[in-house]
Amino acid sequence: MTYSAENGEQWNTVSLSLPRQSLVSHLGFEPRGGLYRSGGTQAGRLLFDLIRSSGDGGGSAPSPADPYMQLAVYDLVGALFAPIEPSSGSRHADKLFARIRRIIKDSYGDPDFGPHEVAAEAGISLRYLQKLFTERGSTCSELIYSLRLDQAASLLYRRRSLGTRQPLSEIAYVCGFRDYTHFARKFRQRFGHPPGAHSESPGSSNDETVRTNPSESASRAHDFQAPTT
Repeated sequence: MTYSAENGEQWNTVSLSLPRQSLVSHLGFEPRGGLYRSGGTQAGRLLFDLIRSSGDGGGSAPSPADPYMQLAVYDLVGALFAPIEPSSGSRHADKLFARIRRIIKDSYGDPDFGPHEVAAEAGISLRYLQKLFTERGSTCSELIYSLRLDQAASLLYRRRSLGTRQPLSEIAYVCGFRDYTHFARKFRQRFGHPPGAHSESPGSSNDETVRTNPSESASRAHDFQAPTT
C-alpha cells in the first residue's frame, strides 16, 4: 500500500509492505483501495506518524512489545480500508470457519485445547476468531464444550449398553475435562441429569433415567452451518 499525507503544501508519501496472508487473517477481509479524504483520517494520520517515528529507532534491539505494535499497524490499516458492507457472509470467512470447525473436531479431546490454541492453529487473531463465532450466534468455547459433552454422552451410553465399569472420571478426562466436578456440572446443564444417571443400566433404582440416545443430539449445539453463497 502507498499512503500520502498532506502537510500544508508539502506531501509526504510512504510505502508499507505487509504480509498479505497474515493481514487478511487478522482483519477478516482483504484491503482494496481506500478513499482519499481532504485532510486525511485519524487512522491515516496515526499510521503515518507511527511509520515516520519508527525510523528514529536507529536499529534498536527487538522488544517484547513488537508483536503488539504489528497488530496495531494491522488495525490502523483495517480502519483505513474497512469495507462498507459487512464481511460475515463472505466466501473467505465461510471457508475459514469451516476449517476452524475441523481444527476443533480434531483436537477438542486435549484438556489444554481452547480458543487461544484454535486461533493459533488457524493463523488468525483471537479477536477475529471470536468475531466469526459471534456472527453465527455462538462462541468457540461453546463449540468445544459441546463436542466434549457429546463424546462423553456417547461413551456413557456405551458403558451402559456393555455393562462395563469404566470410571466416570476416566471418561471425563478422555473427553477433554481435567476436573470431574467441572465435567459433572457441565453435563447436568446440558442433559438435565448427572453423568452417573446417563450410564445407569435398565431397571436401576435410580430415579434419574436416560430419556434420549445421545447420538440423536450429537450435532444439536455445535452443528453451525455457514451461510449459503
